[in-house]
Amino acid sequence: MAKLTKVAEEPQTNSVSQEELFLLEQKKVRALEKIANSLDALTIWFEEIDKEEWSERLQYYLYEFYNHTVKNKKDNE
Repeated sequence: MAKLTKVAEEPQTNSVSQEELFLLEQKKVRALEKIANSLDALTIWFEEIDKEEWSERLQYYLYEFYNHTVKNKKDNE
């Protein structure tokens, strides 16, 4: 019979090193900062738009929406 030799296997660990965790946290922080900057830019844009000009446009689109959806729903009933 052939002799079986036992090969020493290195134990595999699933634990993540502290350095990898730190790098992951840094990536999370950068991503959150980018999201915050985008939201800030959107907030500034919403504050700067001419609301009087948009008022008439919004009224028109709301009227069209009402005619298209609400009236059609009432007619079908």
